[in-house]
Amino acid sequence: MFDRLIRVIGEENLNKLKNSTVLVLGLGGVGGAAVEMLGRNGIENIILIDHDVIDITNKNRQLIALDSTIGLKKTDAFYNRLKDINKNINITLIDKFIDKDNLDIIINNKIDFVIDACDTISTKILLIEKCLERNISFISCMGMGKKLNISMLEVTDITNTSYDKIAKVIRKKLKDDNINGKVPVLSSKENPIDTDEIIGSYSPVTNAAGIMLADYAIKNIIKS
Repeated sequence: MFDRLIRVIGEENLNKLKNSTVLVLGLGGVGGAAVEMLGRNGIENIILIDHDVIDITNKNRQLIALDSTIGLKKTDAFYNRLKDINKNINITLIDKFIDKDNLDIIINNKIDFVIDACDTISTKILLIEKCLERNISFISCMGMGKKLNISMLEVTDITNTSYDKIAKVIRKKLKDDNINGKVPVLSSKENPIDTDEIIGSYSPVTNAAGIMLADYAIKNIIKS
C-alpha cells in the first residue's frame, strides 16, 4: 500500500517510519487529522490517548464523527479506522484524562515522537516539561479555535508566537518553572475572531493543523 510513498521518500525512510512509535494526545479535530495522516504514511506503532466520546457537535470538524459513531469512545473509533487503513498498525489505546498523577503511564512507553493536540493547558505544560526532561521529540498544538485563515498557520518555537493566548500562558509557566529548551509548536498568527464564550471552529483550519503536525513528526523521524 505504500508504493506511492516509497517513490518520494525511499524504502529506507519508510522502514524508519514503520519501526517508530508516535504518541498522539487528543483525538479531536486537530489530533484526529494528525492520526489519519500518520496511519496513511507508514507509522505502524501509534499510541492514542483521549477520554472523550463522539458527540454530534463534533461532526463539523472531526473525521471520526459520523451518525454511525455518535456515542462511541474516540479511542475505539480511531482504532477501527486505523485498522481499516492498515491492518498491520499496532495501536495502544489509553482512555484516560491525563494529569500530573498519571502522566508517567504514557511517557514510560517507548516513544519516538509525541504530538500534543489536547485542549487542557495544564496537561500541555506537563507533557512539554516531561518531553524536555526525557529528551523526547515533540510538537505541541496551540489554539485553533476562532481562526479561519489556513495560510496563517506555522510551525515555530513557542517564543515566536503571537495572537495566541494558550502559548502566552505556557510561555509564562515554563519561565516560572525555569524550564529551558526549544519548544516547537504549531500556532496561528491570525488574530482570533471575536465571538461569545463558546469557542467556534472551522474544519479546514483544524484539519490543516493536524496534517501539519503529522508532517512535522514524520519528517523529524526520517531525519533522525
